[in-house]
Amino acid sequence: MNMSRGKIGRGLLGLVLGLAIIGAVLAIGGHAYAEVGQPSPWEMTMQPSASPVMDDIEWFHGFLLWIITAITLFVTALLITVMVKFNAKANPTPSKTTHNTLIEVVWTIVPVLILVGIAIPSFRLLFYQVDVPKADLTVKATGKQWYWTYSYPDNGKFEFDSLMAQDKKPRLLAVDNEMVVPVNKIVRVQTTGADVIHAFAVPAFGIKIDAVPGRLNETWFKATKTGMFYGQCSELCGKDHAFMPIAVRVVSDQEFAAWVETAKKKFASARTNSYALADTGTRQ
Repeated sequence: MNMSRGKIGRGLLGLVLGLAIIGAVLAIGGHAYAEVGQPSPWEMTMQPSASPVMDDIEWFHGFLLWIITAITLFVTALLITVMVKFNAKANPTPSKTTHNTLIEVVWTIVPVLILVGIAIPSFRLLFYQVDVPKADLTVKATGKQWYWTYSYPDNGKFEFDSLMAQDKKPRLLAVDNEMVVPVNKIVRVQTTGADVIHAFAVPAFGIKIDAVPGRLNETWFKATKTGMFYGQCSELCGKDHAFMPIAVRVVSDQEFAAWVETAKKKFASARTNSYALADTGTRQ
């Protein structure tokens, strides 16, 4: 009977260990199926990193995963031991021990040390995210129902609207006018809301910040890869909340300079035409 219970206990422990290992492998290997800059089918983890901040977020996520896994396995092993060794049949005469000083000291000190070990890199990452370094470029993102307006105060003060494109892919993420930034440059993103609270979030860059009416918030990122990177409004802002994507195109310095010159002409003329139409409507 004792041998049978021992086999059951070892079997349960082996099953738990196997599931934990499979989960860890899937979590670590999830990037094999991921596409840079956008979500992918069957993606198990976060999108691949494209900024130093996201690199640190991914490291901290993995660090916590190992700690949580170890704690879970330890507690599971204790529960199995208790169920097998201290049930009524295996232990008909229970102990009357009320406390154990050593165990009580250990289960107080060890969790404190674990929390301190988590807190140190956590605070370091938090300060890294919120402490905006000297920026090479500033982009102001204004959340509106239900699209974004981008302005470039450092590059001629032009601005343009970015609306979801119905005929482009990826579905629900593509837009008509992308936010364009140069690669390997520190980009300061200032956010505000024109009507209700929105949230500017791009997972690959590790940024997410509220856009609040009457308030100017700011965050930053440094894109280390060229290409398209997608995000969405992450605040429940109304009926078309799900149709308010963010698209950031990261290009080389030369391509960005050429785009700025084109954008100045394109969006300046668009603004002039809109003002003319508005003025005509007022006169009528």
